[in-house]
Amino acid sequence: MPTESILLRSDVGGVTTLTLNRPAQFNALSVELLSALQAALDAIAKDTSVRVVVIAGAGKAFCAGHDLKQMRADPSKASMQRLFAQCGRVMTSLTELPQPVIARVHGIATAAGCQLVAQCDLAVAADSARFAVSGINVGLFCATPAVALSRNIGRKQAMEMLLTGDFIDAPEALRRGLLSRVVPLEKLDAEVAKLTDSIRGKSAVAVALGKGMFYRQLELGLSGAYELASETMACNMMSDDAIEGIDAFMAKRPPVWKAR
Repeated sequence: MPTESILLRSDVGGVTTLTLNRPAQFNALSVELLSALQAALDAIAKDTSVRVVVIAGAGKAFCAGHDLKQMRADPSKASMQRLFAQCGRVMTSLTELPQPVIARVHGIATAAGCQLVAQCDLAVAADSARFAVSGINVGLFCATPAVALSRNIGRKQAMEMLLTGDFIDAPEALRRGLLSRVVPLEKLDAEVAKLTDSIRGKSAVAVALGKGMFYRQLELGLSGAYELASETMACNMMSDDAIEGIDAFMAKRPPVWKAR
């Protein structure tokens, strides 16, 4: 299958949808798919016309994790190191992207697929979706998915998933903090659209500044986090959008953002 077809991109009204397109393999993250995803994210990071990114899966599933057949075809340590480093770069790029990223989840999201959901800024799932970090079932602890998972849900809940490989359903994933919203499958696209519409209506400057600050402050101590947050707000207040937003609020009119 040509590289161009394994990741589909659609751009509509400032919303870019990236669809993992290996439905026969439940959208397993092959080296080629990871490369295509990385290239797309690198391009989006420089594209100011993109306000929100949605990641979806074609076919019956969101993503079943890494491509195990491809991994077994070259099981050398060097190959495994390259693969997991490549995947780590993709995951890091999702967080570093100035635009918010929403996972649109249906079917299963397992192992690195569950990691992908956890790494996105927001996640909307169908109530029939299921989640697991199931590497342990084949003798492989899901170490890289554990990074994203443990930054979304409680430690003991994360460890239980990692040690058992058991599935949890969408309502339970929502309760644990892995998801933002859960809706019936037939309402999934409409619910994602609600989120993208809301974000698109906000200042792009404020959103980008805020997303960057949010993740950086998580790695800091309390005083460092407040120092970073204070500096971010001061810089944000100097922006044309903040000035316009406050003036519009006081004048009781809708704001007109400079950066669209």
